[in-house]
Amino acid sequence: MKSLQYILLISSIVVSLAPTYYGAEIIGGRKVKPHSKPYMVSIQVGNKNGHYVHKCGGALIRSKWVLTAAHCEDKRPIQVVLGAHSLSRNETSQQKLQVKRQYPHRGFNGKTPENDIMLLELSSEAKINKYVKLLKLPKDKIADLKRGTRCTVAGWGTTNARFKDPSDTLKEVKLFVIDRKTCNSKDYYNHNPVVTEDMICVGDSKGREDTSLGDSGGPLICKGVYTGIVSYGPKKPTEKKPGIYTLISRKYLKWIQETIRVQAYNMMTEEYFEF
Repeated sequence: MKSLQYILLISSIVVSLAPTYYGAEIIGGRKVKPHSKPYMVSIQVGNKNGHYVHKCGGALIRSKWVLTAAHCEDKRPIQVVLGAHSLSRNETSQQKLQVKRQYPHRGFNGKTPENDIMLLELSSEAKINKYVKLLKLPKDKIADLKRGTRCTVAGWGTTNARFKDPSDTLKEVKLFVIDRKTCNSKDYYNHNPVVTEDMICVGDSKGREDTSLGDSGGPLICKGVYTGIVSYGPKKPTEKKPGIYTLISRKYLKWIQETIRVQAYNMMTEEYFEF
């Protein structure tokens, strides 16, 4: 993954977001052992030819629910591919399911990373097996991680800043936490945007590895815990700044639980009143 900068600029165009928002490919990453991350999801959108192409990453958190970034919302038909290593091969491990509904956080406006989180409700339940498993959410509020804590991100995003095409196989990069105060300083974002308590900064000090186009929405894993969601990066390709990730804070844990609970109740009500 090369620095988040260049591809993040492209990704803002690709996903048709507001001009001031820059979503977050695995640049400088390394290959992942096939099916070693069975919670990974490829979120794909239908094109004019009726084919589906990879757009974002995500994580399977319930048999019918995927957690991703709000800026991955799309008006086109969406499917998710589970149990995949290669996106071009027809692997027997793969499960392809349609997305029934998208639930972006109502507080997301596309201009900043604030509330960049979304749930996808699948049309049917995924079959949990050795190739497809759930990624556990943190049980409670995640304490601020110390600067330098090692984290990992995996995805099928672009692996070269010069090309837009996603990687065919899942790749991973190791990154490090940068404290919030430093991330908000003049050396980095200078409070534009403001990195809040519901965000976490993670990057490579040498600027050679990072996430970007196609990795948006993918899970950030720190110390073995699902910690964040790939969200945002710098506006200028020459800037060596860390990526900003949505932190799975207590606020968002509550939102996730309430959204799933409400939809489950609505489904039960609909079934009860069917004639």
